[in-house]
Amino acid sequence: MKIITFDLGGTLMEYAGMPASWTDYYKQGFEAINSYYNCKVSEDYIEQSVEILKSFNPRLHYREEEYSPNYIFSKALEHWGKNIPIRDCVYQFYTGLKLKAEIYPDTIPSLIKLKNNGYLITTLTDLPTAMPDELFKRDISILLPYFDLYVSSLSCGFRKPNCRGLQMIAEYFNVPITELVFVGDEDKDRETAIHADCQFIQINRKNRTSETIFNLTELIEKLID
Repeated sequence: MKIITFDLGGTLMEYAGMPASWTDYYKQGFEAINSYYNCKVSEDYIEQSVEILKSFNPRLHYREEEYSPNYIFSKALEHWGKNIPIRDCVYQFYTGLKLKAEIYPDTIPSLIKLKNNGYLITTLTDLPTAMPDELFKRDISILLPYFDLYVSSLSCGFRKPNCRGLQMIAEYFNVPITELVFVGDEDKDRETAIHADCQFIQINRKNRTSETIFNLTELIEKLID
């Protein structure tokens, strides 16, 4: 059984124009909540919410344990003292960010070729801080039919470099974790593979290096051609 696991952001897709850390956009998201529900909270309250959300951002404050979007936003909005539905606030926040998911041009052709050559395709992705799975999956809906198993930090309970997600994939298909091939773009992806003792292939879509692949065409050449 041949199983390949992909990271998603920076590997198969990206949110156009968004940096690795989205902290500069948090205020915009909370302002969207404030406007939609006509909360009329002060600028200071919004800034407090921004700081609380930042405290959950793993790029600023390292953590492996994942928290639900409802939990994080209930903390970030508690001081507003408003009776507004937290789940809907999460969606208004991300609507306010005006995100646009872009699938890389080589992604779908490469996934098709891998499947045609007998590979099972799985994912392991760290969700943006407090983003629900259903919202992220909506943004990548065109890719979902190609996945034999989708695993996220929320569904497995841990963020990379914790290898619990890879363990879940191996258990699901009843194979040793060491037989997985993990493809990702960040150092934490490499560390995850090291913790799992499985093969890792790093992709760097910005710069060609001798230690990485530049695109998925090179991945196909490495695995199939």
